[in-house]
Amino acid sequence: MTLQQLKYIAAVAEYKTISKAAENVFVSQPSLTSSIHQLEEEMNIKIFYRTNKGVALTSEGEVFLSYARQVLEQANLLEETFSGKKHSSSAFSVSCQHYSFAINAFVDVIKEFDSDKYNFTLRETQTYEIIEDVSRLKSELGILYKCSKNEEVIEKLIKKNDLIFTELFVAKPHVFISDKNPLCAKKIVRVEDLEAFPYLIFEQGEHNAFYFSEEPFPAIDHKKTIMVRDRATLFNLLIGLNGFTVSSGVISEELNGKNIIARPLKLDEEMQIGIITKKNVILSRYAKSYIDHIKNHIVMNK
Repeated sequence: MTLQQLKYIAAVAEYKTISKAAENVFVSQPSLTSSIHQLEEEMNIKIFYRTNKGVALTSEGEVFLSYARQVLEQANLLEETFSGKKHSSSAFSVSCQHYSFAINAFVDVIKEFDSDKYNFTLRETQTYEIIEDVSRLKSELGILYKCSKNEEVIEKLIKKNDLIFTELFVAKPHVFISDKNPLCAKKIVRVEDLEAFPYLIFEQGEHNAFYFSEEPFPAIDHKKTIMVRDRATLFNLLIGLNGFTVSSGVISEELNGKNIIARPLKLDEEMQIGIITKKNVILSRYAKSYIDHIKNHIVMNK
């Protein structure tokens, strides 16, 4: 296995066709194909399969590519440190629950490492998928929370998938409401105050048990619940229907607007929000920077 072969794999994964990849790494198509086949035989895996539009990564290929990118990143760092050669191409991916600080930090990383070419991915997705993405190295980092009610299940999945949970901060639950909601007049919102208002929660697909909920306040007994898939829809309904959701209390006026506010919820619970990573994986410079930017936004927006 050589660095050149790993570069070929990364190029084919990016361009989705052998012809475009070969053109961009300055090698003939037969040579590129032969090199990839040699690597697949050496590793005893199938990295790509053909589609009607070109080629795509297999499940094994996705994991292999993630490790390959780590090796290439370290090689690039060596070259930059000792030869002064700058690399314009970079890749980084994050899977997270719907937190504004996660988006703000992602923006900061792109600005910090801005270059002529990059391939960054931010997935605001379901809790189970976050764990799955990081376990398969589809994402380098995952962001989710634990509390007393879901901790046992989440920790079992983290252990089962050979992951590590690193705490970022601990927050008391807050309700997010519009500035027109009558609950704005309260300094602290009680559970009984919420009864008349629609409860907006993030849908978790096949894994819709409370253990995977993004909200630390169970929706089971609430009379009015609305499930959504994305944050923009949730906030639009929150304003239009005078609804509420429950989250950490860390809110971004820049992303969510001035008309969304947070109020403490009197609930005997805490949210331990943290990052999950794969064991024994060296974090890229982008991942390390992302974590630093998250910490900055948490301090600024709390």
